[in-house]
Amino acid sequence: MLRWILGGRDAQSSVEKRQVLCIGEEQPKNWFTELQVLKGHFDIVRFLVQIDDFRCASAGDDGLVLVWNVETGERLQELRGHSQQITAIATFACSDGPLRRTLLISASSDRSLSLWDPDSGNRVQMVSDLQSSVKCLLVLERLGIFVSGGEEVCVWSKDFHLQSHRQNHSDTAIYRLTATDSTITLSELRRLSDHQDQIRALINVNDGLFASGSHAGELILWDAVEWNVLAYEHILWEEPCSQAEIRMGSSKPSEMSVQHLSSNGRLVLAAVGSGLYVYSVLSRTVVAYRKVAHDSNVLHTVLLSDSELMSCSEDGSVRMWELQDLPLQAEPASAGFFGMWNFGRSSKPAGPPSKKNPELLNLKTLELTGDLIGHSGPVQMFVGLQENGLLTCSADHLLILWKNGERQSRQRSLALFRKLEQNGGL
Repeated sequence: MLRWILGGRDAQSSVEKRQVLCIGEEQPKNWFTELQVLKGHFDIVRFLVQIDDFRCASAGDDGLVLVWNVETGERLQELRGHSQQITAIATFACSDGPLRRTLLISASSDRSLSLWDPDSGNRVQMVSDLQSSVKCLLVLERLGIFVSGGEEVCVWSKDFHLQSHRQNHSDTAIYRLTATDSTITLSELRRLSDHQDQIRALINVNDGLFASGSHAGELILWDAVEWNVLAYEHILWEEPCSQAEIRMGSSKPSEMSVQHLSSNGRLVLAAVGSGLYVYSVLSRTVVAYRKVAHDSNVLHTVLLSDSELMSCSEDGSVRMWELQDLPLQAEPASAGFFGMWNFGRSSKPAGPPSKKNPELLNLKTLELTGDLIGHSGPVQMFVGLQENGLLTCSADHLLILWKNGERQSRQRSLALFRKLEQNGGL
């Protein structure tokens, strides 16, 4: 497999190297055997957003938004205008007569919002001198509006006209939008005060459910209609660590923090410290986990299906995982597994080990099937590009376009045969 071709990491001690699974050179389920390095940024690249089947945009701390052709790796546009780092980016599909096009919205620490046309590279609209920088963007295409969040919550039309705003005194508030023909009203419904610490991740599961994760390692499943708590899990580090899991130096405070959540409607995948946890929405139980999935904190995850998932980390790697059934003859690790999860409020003492039949719990194991190593810095996030592969961004200022090596080889062979036919053979 691919090794550290773009830079090296500091040498690790033998204890550190044994913390996580190692995977050999043979990775039959890893089809990303060819890569293309994309250069253009000169600072940390934090955000990726797909525009269409052939284009993707990247943004980061250099204040640039770059548009790429994900088939060829060509840089199509360089969107300049922000004077400080990009803090959020999103796509906004709108209709222009019979035509439908996709625009880009970017927010920056310079307290401005910009609307870009990725086709021409022009800035269509801009709002500056905001009271605070925007930390997140939410586009509601059906209503033709988007919402910016930070120290204040603002509702904007597609023409960048402010429709409504409220001072945000809490990072855990739920708001309701009431739209009429002429006005949009923003009202606070509830604050999510059930967490013991600040919320670090929020994800929509389906039309009726959403999930939140906190700095203290709490995962809560919510009813999106009544705003009630449907399930509460607290990740505790109570099981004894083996010698292979001892970390060098002191533990980081973020090792219990939920850094990222993703869902496919049936499962919720949580990145907690350097570990991964898969939660079933149907059974309201944790079906699989790996306490140490990477050498460092996991920054981004995605569920490809009910059995396949991916994660990236501060350690510079992207990993592919598969959910597999536990062997029937295996002794269930109920004490160790459920000792880490306290079913109920953390204020209650952990009860005795569960005596449920392990077959009824439908426990699975997370098996490492592929390791994509190419970045020399923390991988911030990635986006799947279907047949065009996978795009990753990193603190090393680079993007890497990972491709299916067999597919690329077939395409090159077909292109060569066509060229030979046009030239009348060799």
